[in-house]
Amino acid sequence: MECTSSVYLPTFHMGSSIFLWLFLIFSVIFSPVSAKHSVTWTYGVNYGRIANNLPQPESVVTLLKAAKINHIRIYDADHGVLQAFKGSGIEIIIGLPNEYLKEISIGEDRAMNWVQENVQAFLPDTRIRGIAVGNEILGGTTIELWEVLLPAAKNVYSALYRLGLQHTVEVSSPHSEAVFANSFPPSACIFRPDVAPFMKPLLEFFSQIGSPFYINAYPFLAYKNDPQHIDINYALFKDNRGIYDAKTKLHYDNMFEAQVDAAYAALDKAGFNKMQVIVSETGWASHGDPDEAGANVKNARTYNRNLRKLLGKKKGTPFRPKMVIKAYVFALFNENLKPGPTSERNFGLFKPDGSIAYDVGFTGLVPSAAPPSILVSFKEIAGQGWLRWSYLLVSTAWAVVLL
Repeated sequence: MECTSSVYLPTFHMGSSIFLWLFLIFSVIFSPVSAKHSVTWTYGVNYGRIANNLPQPESVVTLLKAAKINHIRIYDADHGVLQAFKGSGIEIIIGLPNEYLKEISIGEDRAMNWVQENVQAFLPDTRIRGIAVGNEILGGTTIELWEVLLPAAKNVYSALYRLGLQHTVEVSSPHSEAVFANSFPPSACIFRPDVAPFMKPLLEFFSQIGSPFYINAYPFLAYKNDPQHIDINYALFKDNRGIYDAKTKLHYDNMFEAQVDAAYAALDKAGFNKMQVIVSETGWASHGDPDEAGANVKNARTYNRNLRKLLGKKKGTPFRPKMVIKAYVFALFNENLKPGPTSERNFGLFKPDGSIAYDVGFTGLVPSAAPPSILVSFKEIAGQGWLRWSYLLVSTAWAVVLL
């Protein structure tokens, strides 16, 4: 619920501009406006933690605030993380890990216990705004999980509904590009024949409850797998000839938007042309094995900087120009314990000490240059009570006016 406060302001001829300035400061600091009703967001980050050298979650909150990142995804429901984000205002999508799907799919009571312990217990102070049920299940190699994904998602939603949280917490499930039979050109994209029987009922359920389609879109992986036929500039948002989709008569100058529109095309063919696509993961590795083409710091910086610029425009894709693109970058930190090729451990935007891994426009943890006598910390305000500080600000404003 959005809360607002109104204060009657008498009009003055002397010092009115100063009074108004002070009042605006007062309003910004103390008006509890919900982030759910704020300006449309477009940029989020995945906070993975498969590492042994990462900062404590409390420090991560400080880092995210310094970088002005207000939307994150995590891959579990770690209570230490959720507690650390209490009162931060940062919106979080938590994960129901793949290993829990079978158990949650069995009955609503198990889903209810999980939701009560990992969601309801932290609301509203920790802004949990979504539950990702599994990760990259359909199209993966564990076929038995394909069958339990929908029942698990339904049971999680049912638990939220019974708790009155269905409008606060979204239920979704992110997919990899492996769910598609082909994605070039974008208009030709369809779901794999073996995936479609599982995907369509899942989409029907998500359509009923108003959930978007989440896709993990990585131009890096596409380029790495076929560097001879993919223009690196096309993958990095740099100047290039692009591609032309003859069916839609649309031109694409970057692979990221082409991948998003490919997902829209597949949804259209499946009968879900009103469903929004959100990119749950995208990024570029800053280091890789000798056979991992394009994995270096220069390309990682270029991709992530240009992606941030694109998302900052808050525009749609060529195929869906009115549907603003939203994406979560992978990842916040390098994760030194992740298995697989070297690239898997080198997607981070930041180093564990909070400094930037490379420059994409963030500052990291930079101390404020303002004198402490001028700035009033939020911690101090909270400790001494907002009424006292509001009285001080209003009193100061009246003093200025009377002068």
